[in-house]
Amino acid sequence: MIMDDVQKINLEDYVQTGEGGTAITYTHMVRNTVAKLYFPGFEADRAKDEFLTAQTVFEMGIPTPEPYRLVTDGERFGAEYELIQNKRSFSRVISQEPERLPELAVKFADMAKSLHSKKADTSRLKSTKEKIRQFYLERCNVPDYYKRKALAFLETVLDTPNCVHGDLQISNVITDEKNDYWIDVGDFGYGVPEWDLGWCWGVMLNMDKDRNEELFHLKYEKLKAFWDCFFSSYLGTTDPQQIDDATQKLRPYVGTKIPYMLQMAGFNDLPEHAIQSCYKFLE
Repeated sequence: MIMDDVQKINLEDYVQTGEGGTAITYTHMVRNTVAKLYFPGFEADRAKDEFLTAQTVFEMGIPTPEPYRLVTDGERFGAEYELIQNKRSFSRVISQEPERLPELAVKFADMAKSLHSKKADTSRLKSTKEKIRQFYLERCNVPDYYKRKALAFLETVLDTPNCVHGDLQISNVITDEKNDYWIDVGDFGYGVPEWDLGWCWGVMLNMDKDRNEELFHLKYEKLKAFWDCFFSSYLGTTDPQQIDDATQKLRPYVGTKIPYMLQMAGFNDLPEHAIQSCYKFLE
């Protein structure tokens, strides 16, 4: 990253308001902005890539907070974004108002379908398939047998110009009850919607349940109820066989994508039990 691109901020002007798997967010005490700083150890270029992607997404007219500038506190790197006042994630809303689960599941399905039907700016965004293929060819953190299986699957995947969020799940959409916004769009790209749907299914229902409760503020039973309502609405059917068939088709997308996402989150060396747990989706 060219340091002239980055502006130094004084964290005494901010208050910490959130923490995710890779970054901490700080809200400015006067301006309506929020700074997202990656944990120490994450490359500065990672923050720049996410910022440029967020700019593209915003300029495409997709509802997302406006990205303003690249920032650093002198040690960590990130970006500053528009602050959406009185916002809550869908997962937080459901945890506080569980009766709204069906309403938000249907709304989430409508948002996802709208996103997946939109053509991406392929001159500025990257193919999800190609990003993951390059990961397996250059930065792979799994054994050769896993790599071969994943690359073989990728050869069968179509590459379409449709928008793909990259980290589709219910903590990555926020609402101020007037408007709804996508957030954490740093891995936004293009491809088939199964990349998003598979990840959503995998991260919500097939990961560590205690960790998911910490991330989503919801127990597994609520996540399962949300997914069932969401996927049925997304597919436009309540037929159990059609839903099961569609779910089974997501499995190889999950198995192929999990190591890539874990590497993005800083897990460069995966323990054997994690590898075997992921590989089951490819078998």
